Amino acid sequence: MFVKKTRSLALVAIISSQVIAASPVVGPEHTRNLRTLEMAPMLFEYHRQTTGSDRQFFTYPRRDAEFRKHFVETESNAILYYDNANGVGIAGHGFDDDSVRAPRIGIATSVVGGIDYRGGEALGDTIWPGIDGGIYLRGFADSVEFMLDARIYDEGHSAKSPKSWDREFLEVQKEENNSGVEYTSYARYRTHLSFNYDWFRLDFGRDVMHWGPGYYNNLTLNQFSLPFNSMSVDLQFGPLRVMSFYGDLRIYGSMNIKNADSTRNLFGHRYELAVGNATIGISELTVLHNDMKPWLFVPTVPLFMEKGNYAENSNNGALAMDFNYRLFNLVRIYTEFFLDDMESPISLVKNDNIEAKWAWMAGLQAGYDFDIKGHKLETGTIAEYARVEPYVYTHFVKNTAQMAHLGYPLGNQGGPNSQTIDWSVFARLDGHIFASLRNTWFWKGTDYGSAVNDTTPHHNHMKIHKKFLDGAKMQYSLTPAFAYEGQYVSFMGEVTLIDDRKVYLRAGFKW
Repeated sequence: MFVKKTRSLALVAIISSQVIAASPVVGPEHTRNLRTLEMAPMLFEYHRQTTGSDRQFFTYPRRDAEFRKHFVETESNAILYYDNANGVGIAGHGFDDDSVRAPRIGIATSVVGGIDYRGGEALGDTIWPGIDGGIYLRGFADSVEFMLDARIYDEGHSAKSPKSWDREFLEVQKEENNSGVEYTSYARYRTHLSFNYDWFRLDFGRDVMHWGPGYYNNLTLNQFSLPFNSMSVDLQFGPLRVMSFYGDLRIYGSMNIKNADSTRNLFGHRYELAVGNATIGISELTVLHNDMKPWLFVPTVPLFMEKGNYAENSNNGALAMDFNYRLFNLVRIYTEFFLDDMESPISLVKNDNIEAKWAWMAGLQAGYDFDIKGHKLETGTIAEYARVEPYVYTHFVKNTAQMAHLGYPLGNQGGPNSQTIDWSVFARLDGHIFASLRNTWFWKGTDYGSAVNDTTPHHNHMKIHKKFLDGAKMQYSLTPAFAYEGQYVSFMGEVTLIDDRKVYLRAGFKW
C-alpha cells in the first residue's frame, strides 16, 4: 500500500472514502446507468457544503480542485497508471510514500462494469441480467484535465417490447438476424475535457447539469434529467461565480429519424454570489428551435433581454432566482423561484390564466458527522417541496422550443402541473457503508398543460384559465436503499414500495 499506517486519520479518511478525487469533475449522480463504486457521491457533496465552512456554490458539473493533489494516492492502484514524476504504477501496489512526487502529467485507466437486476411497474418489464463493461479514464496534462466513462450494455428483458430503463436509446437485436438469439444492447458514456487557468475553465463534455441548492427538485436544471453534449465557460472571481454554456438537445425520443430534420439548441447562464453562509443565484435559459445564435454564449449577455430580438415561435426563455443559507454548520435552508413566462406582473399575482407559468421549490438539509470509536458516521436528512404550474417548460407548438431533451424536462422531473414532497434520511459509515430511506408524495395533473408537449395558444392568453392538479391523485412511495462501497467492488440495492413500485440491485467493480 502506498499509504502507511502512520499517516494521520484525516488523510486516511480522504483515501478510504475515494470520493474526493475519483474524477477531475464533481458532477451529478448517475442514478440509472454508469454507476461506479460510490452510491450517492453528490448527496455527500451537498452534505459537505452543509456541514463545512467553505463558500457554497451550486453549479454542477464543476472542477474538483482536489483531483490533482491526491492523484498519486488515490489513482495509482488503477490497472493502468502513469505520471511523469513517479513513472508507471502496478495495479495493487502503488508507490512508496517516501518517493512520491507531484506530477505534471498523470493518467489512470480502470476497467469498470457490473451486473444489474432491474424492474418496475411503470416500465412493465424486468431486466435480468443487465451486464455492462467498459473503461474509466481520467487524468491531466499541464492545464488540461479529462475523464471518460464509456460502457457497452447487454440486457435480457421479460417484456416482448423492451423499454429503456434510463430513457435513452435501446437497440433490440431480433432473433431472425442473430441465429435465433434475441437481446438488447446499447452504449453509454459521460466525458469531460477541460482547460483550466486560475479563474477560468473551458469545458467540453457530455453530462447532466444541476443548478441550484436543491437536491431532488431543482427547477432550472436538474441532475435527474438526461445527459446532453455541451460546451461551457466557468469563471470565478472570489465570491462571484459565472457559468455560461451551450447544449445540443434532441427533440424526439432516441433514434427517431425526425431528429435529423429539427434542431433544439440550449443556452444558459448562471450567476452566483457566495458571501459567508449565504448564496444568491440567478439562472437563465434560452431554447432555440431550428435556429442558432452563438452570441448567446457570451456570459455578459442577459438572455431574458436578448430573447426579444428573435422570433417568438422559435425561442423559449426562463429566469430563476435561488437563495441558500447555512446555519451553525448543521442546516441549510434554501428556495428557488422559476419564471417561465407571464403576461404581466398582475397576471402572475392573479395566477388564473395559462400565461402565469411559474414554479417554486423550498427545502432544508441537515447533517452531522459523528466520531464513534475512531469510525466516521456521516448522517443527514433532506426535506423538499416543489410546485410546478401547468404549461411550465412548454411552448406554443409541440416539438419545437420546449425546455426538454428526448421528451423529458431539463428541470424538475415531475414536469408541468405537478407537486412533489420529498423527505429522506441517510447515513454513511467510514465512507463504505451507505443506507437511506426516502419518502415521496407526488401529485400529477391530468388536464391540459400537464405534459411538456402540451401547446400554449398564441391568442386569448388572459381568457384561458388553468387548473392546477386537476384530476390528480396522490401517489406515495417509500424507497429504502443500502450499499457497500469497496476499493474495487460495490453492492447496492434500492426498492420502491407502495406506489410506482420498482427494484434496482447491482454488483459492480472498478479495477
